[in-house]
Amino acid sequence: MACLEEKNKCDVRISRFVMPIGATINMDGTALYEAVAAIFIAQLRKVPLSFGQLVAVSVTATMASIGAAPIPQSGLVTMVMVLDTLGLPAEDITLIVAVDWLLDRFRTLINVMSDGLGAGLVEYLSKDELRAMDEADKIKGKIRNMALAKEVRETEWLNSHT
Repeated sequence: MACLEEKNKCDVRISRFVMPIGATINMDGTALYEAVAAIFIAQLRKVPLSFGQLVAVSVTATMASIGAAPIPQSGLVTMVMVLDTLGLPAEDITLIVAVDWLLDRFRTLINVMSDGLGAGLVEYLSKDELRAMDEADKIKGKIRNMALAKEVRETEWLNSHT
């Protein structure tokens, strides 16, 4: 978040709202990984895939990635659901375990970059609302200062007349 706020000048209100949500449910890298890995395993097993199966794998991988924990190698756990969609045994996960440590780094990179992109997009689309909120906060601050000044004057008047 610091990089997003300091280097990319993203509004703090946006980054601190969007990034935690994105880290939890926006797992683009994980969804891509699970779909590609399932298709790779199917091709390795010489299982022909229809268009409907490819769509089912894409949808299942997307849904599984939303439910995946944001921890290293959590994609391996949800991969079982994706393989089940194709009717492949869960044991086939062992075919990609050897390279998962490397692919996990790319998954994380894609996840973090897409979260940052999402925050930038939300900020761009809510620029006018943020500006209006800033103006409203300034007006509220002026009103609060005027009320405090009035209280001080009244207190001083009461103190001087007692």
